[in-house]
Amino acid sequence: MVRLLGRSWARSTPRPGGLRARRRRDRPRRARARRARQTPRHPVDPRGAHDGGQGPSAGLRSALGGRSVAGQVFVLQVVIVLLLVVAAVVALVLQVRHDSTQEATNRSLAVAETFANAPGTRDALSTSDPTTVLQPRAEAAREQSKVDFIVVMNTDGVRYTHPKPDRIGKTFVGTLEPALEGRSFTEEITGTIGPLVQAVVPVKSDDGEVVGLVSAGITTENVGGVADRQLPLLLTAAAAALALALGGTALVSRRLLRQTHGLGPFEMTRMYEHHDAVLHAVREGVIIASGEGRLLLANDEAHRLLDLPRNAEGRHVLELGLDTDTAGLLASGRVATDEVHLVGDRLLAINQRPTDLKGGPAGSVATLRDSTELRALSGRAEVAREHLKLLYDAGVGIGTGLDVTRTAEELAEVAVPRFADYVTVDLADAVLSGEEPEAGTDLRRTAFSGIRKDAPLYPVGERIRFVASTPQARSIGTGQAVVEPSLREAPGWLAQDLERTAQVVEYGIHSLIIVPVRVGHLVMGVVNFWRSEKPEPFDEEELALAEELVARAAVSIDNARRYTREHTMAVTLQRSLLPRNLPEQSALDIAYRYLPAQAGVGGDWFDVLPLSGARVALVVGDVVGHGLHAAATMGRLRTAVHNFSALDLPPDELLGLLDELVGRIDQDEAAEDSSAAITGATCLYAVYDPTSRKCTVARAGHPPPAVVSPDGSVEFPEVPAGPPLGLGGLPFETAELTLDEGSRLVLYTDGLVEDRDRDIDVGLELLRTALAGADRSPEDTCQGVLNALLPDRPSDDIALIVAGTRALGADRIAEWQVPSDPAAVGEVRASVTRQLTEWGLDDLAFATELMLSELVTNAIRYGTGSIQVRMLRDRSLICEVFDGSNTSPHLRYAASTDEGGRGLFLVAQLAERWGTRYTPAGKVIWTEQPLP
Repeated sequence: MVRLLGRSWARSTPRPGGLRARRRRDRPRRARARRARQTPRHPVDPRGAHDGGQGPSAGLRSALGGRSVAGQVFVLQVVIVLLLVVAAVVALVLQVRHDSTQEATNRSLAVAETFANAPGTRDALSTSDPTTVLQPRAEAAREQSKVDFIVVMNTDGVRYTHPKPDRIGKTFVGTLEPALEGRSFTEEITGTIGPLVQAVVPVKSDDGEVVGLVSAGITTENVGGVADRQLPLLLTAAAAALALALGGTALVSRRLLRQTHGLGPFEMTRMYEHHDAVLHAVREGVIIASGEGRLLLANDEAHRLLDLPRNAEGRHVLELGLDTDTAGLLASGRVATDEVHLVGDRLLAINQRPTDLKGGPAGSVATLRDSTELRALSGRAEVAREHLKLLYDAGVGIGTGLDVTRTAEELAEVAVPRFADYVTVDLADAVLSGEEPEAGTDLRRTAFSGIRKDAPLYPVGERIRFVASTPQARSIGTGQAVVEPSLREAPGWLAQDLERTAQVVEYGIHSLIIVPVRVGHLVMGVVNFWRSEKPEPFDEEELALAEELVARAAVSIDNARRYTREHTMAVTLQRSLLPRNLPEQSALDIAYRYLPAQAGVGGDWFDVLPLSGARVALVVGDVVGHGLHAAATMGRLRTAVHNFSALDLPPDELLGLLDELVGRIDQDEAAEDSSAAITGATCLYAVYDPTSRKCTVARAGHPPPAVVSPDGSVEFPEVPAGPPLGLGGLPFETAELTLDEGSRLVLYTDGLVEDRDRDIDVGLELLRTALAGADRSPEDTCQGVLNALLPDRPSDDIALIVAGTRALGADRIAEWQVPSDPAAVGEVRASVTRQLTEWGLDDLAFATELMLSELVTNAIRYGTGSIQVRMLRDRSLICEVFDGSNTSPHLRYAASTDEGGRGLFLVAQLAERWGTRYTPAGKVIWTEQPLP
């Protein structure tokens, strides 16, 4: 019975493990709800505020939590119902168990007494085999009496009968003493067939002697059968009662939950205290009115703002003495958002919402906010916000470039019309040229911006000398800002120019702020802020804003001034290092363009260098970087090229020497400053010979040259690129081009064909298109290329050379092969004399014969291989002696006793220039004489 009751209780009661698990799952939610309840707040909607918006099931779970008043009542009621049901079931089970046991005792005793007193039982015990007689009778009586056994035994307890035959003859299990004494009795024991209730009755003879014993009994299992059959009905009734009790309790708890919003007693008390404290502490008035328009609640602020009487609660809103509009709004309960009402001397912003939007009671809640001071604060805050926005825009919009004038214009533009109606910026001329200004009041109007263009102020570009009484002169002298609230009453300003100032005042400009453009101790000018539209004069707060605005702009103006100075210095240095005039020569018709970058000075350069033998060298180079360092490096490289070209070196050898020079420059700078940048440079060197129309080209990391044929077609010949100068270790290679007379050789730097927005391949194609065309002079070609490829604001220097080729005609060239025989010198002199006579240069015959005699004699005496003499009639008379020797002759001064050593001395005295150049086959000694 106990086990059955336990199983039934287990089925009808939640498992402890499941309940604990559910509590663990609900713990975060309960913690959040507890934190929310600990924060003072307005009453919430009972349908969703505490159940997370999940409906009745969530509310019931909240009630089952046991922390709220509803939950505590629910748990208490459930416990009471469960205790009553359990007590009733236990009592009933015990009663049924007792009644069943009593019935089993009575039945077993009656059956045992009946069988013991039955006719024949006593006689059978006296027979020799009682079992044969009594066993059938006992089984028949057992089946009829519904007991589990009837056992007949002798006085020693040996069984004569038993439901299980194998138990016959064995000793009876139980107590026999009371029966042997002649008394009947019952007992509960565990016998051979299990736990049972049995009765033992004596069988007596006629004289009262006990001759045998009869025992009848029922097992405990059969005894509890009645209780088991009644228990399901009993448990069903208990479960139904429990379900009804739980349902009723849940309904009551749910209603209580709605009333208490799921709060516990302590929380309800604390919430009330918090709500009451918050309600009366907020700076907004709170009024709650019923659906009929009666005042239910008003906090202290509402009493103060509306001047309500002490007994206002409970009275109708219309009876509180409020103005009609305000009282009508509060009594109507309609929705209102920031409606402004004049109550006494206050402007109240009223917000009102009904309380029955989500099932609450009919009525309305209104909040009152005094906006009188707020509007004034809002206006001041809006002005401050606009000032901050102006300063932010000034920081972004002023100083976008490094031009002094443009920076001044940006300052004027950003302040109009947001701060002033007109703004003028006056700077010293020295500032505009990048220098530091000297003390004085002579300024030039640099920028103007205004809401109209016809203001009678000094125009841009005019030089102004401010008189000592003007606020501008005072500001420059003291370095402090000055405000003139009323220009009509400012005699110092009026004295500047009586006619113009009168026009300004008549125009409507009435107030002025002057702020010096100052960086440290340096005052570069003044900024004038003029007001005409607003009738109020400038005040001290606006003066502070103007000072901040000009202070930010002054830094940008000073940066632009410094940049202007450095840029001017760099441009001056660069132009001083570039060729100012091209040398005279007849081999090439040259036009060029050089354009410095807008943002800074670069290191691009070019040069045209006349060489011996009527040849001309063209060079174009580019130093990486900008500024003075790049310009200075460019000057060093240009000077080096001049010196190396004087040695008549081939282009590849000359670039090799330049490469070593750049490497040494890097080493020197690195030794002085470990952080110095490595110098990088590119260069292209070309030598054109008009006698053979050959052009030898070598380049070091530079863009290739372009060649325009006389028919107008353009090609970029394959010239080995070579590494940029300064890398070292790699040789340079040359390419030899044969150019038709009238061709155009185009050399340029990468700034022409490459830009941030244009790849070099695209630039080369644009250059090809711009160069195409026949019968164009080098000058026209230069201009056409720049028109087609020049960007609006070049970010790099651009150097461009267009050289039209010429050829030295055969009638201006004379050549002779000279045998290695001293007697041939006379024949050379004769041939030279004839050729000079033919050219009309008889005046040069003596000197030319003498020089060639000495040079040819030296070649025969000291040279090797074949000897050749060549004369060229160009801008000068050029004489050249070729031989196969690589030894270089040296000029020396012979003593009076020396027989030789005067040949080269005579050559140097007679020729304007002379020198030696080396060829793959030997060397050439040349001289030049000016034509008469």
